[in-house]
Amino acid sequence: MTTELNALIITAASIGFFHTILGPDHYLPFIMMSWSRKWSVVKTSLVTLLCGLGHIGSSVVLGLIGVSLGLAVKKLEIVESVRGNLAAWLLIAFGFAYFVWGLRRAYRNQPHTHSHTHKVGISHTHTHAHHQEHTHVHNDKSSITPWALFVIFVFGPCEPLIPILMYPAAKNSLFGLLVVTCVFGTATIATMLGMVLLSRAGVNFIKLTRLQRFSHAIAGVTICLCGLAIQFLGL
Repeated sequence: MTTELNALIITAASIGFFHTILGPDHYLPFIMMSWSRKWSVVKTSLVTLLCGLGHIGSSVVLGLIGVSLGLAVKKLEIVESVRGNLAAWLLIAFGFAYFVWGLRRAYRNQPHTHSHTHKVGISHTHTHAHHQEHTHVHNDKSSITPWALFVIFVFGPCEPLIPILMYPAAKNSLFGLLVVTCVFGTATIATMLGMVLLSRAGVNFIKLTRLQRFSHAIAGVTICLCGLAIQFLGL
């Protein structure tokens, strides 16, 4: 490999790492969904991995189309900007909808008291919540949540990738194009997985029993705020 390609590989790995760390949308939705829906480590990792592949793959396809058609970087950046706005609004809408659903679920799961009187004149009361015994969510297997996140991440652009791809393409180096793409993708997904799993372990370590009833609502509002920060603060 040439010195230029070596430098490009280091650049791709560095940008893949830092752009993921600095973009909370790359990991916060998975952390909150894993906590609120009580996903296992395997399911959390799988959903994060698939969304990461969709996130990078869509930009790779767009970049390769641009390279094959000889489009300028500026034109592709405009397309990525439109995709970015769409992805941010989808994240906002998803978070808000999940927040509303979470509030409704929390209200229905509000603890309440039942009084029972037996034939012998003995009465007693007990307090319970209808869903408390099933907080692991049996029906999560059919949940559309992972697929909704996947669609959002497919629309989400990977802005630094296309300019990186253009350089080896301009040099007519297919090998360089493949290597740079793989390095960037690996660095991005590995960072996503690391952030999600470490944060998930930290959240699960903290006992949040009193907040568990509102876990879905908290997850929804957090994701909504994440989308708003991306859209209006440029995170």
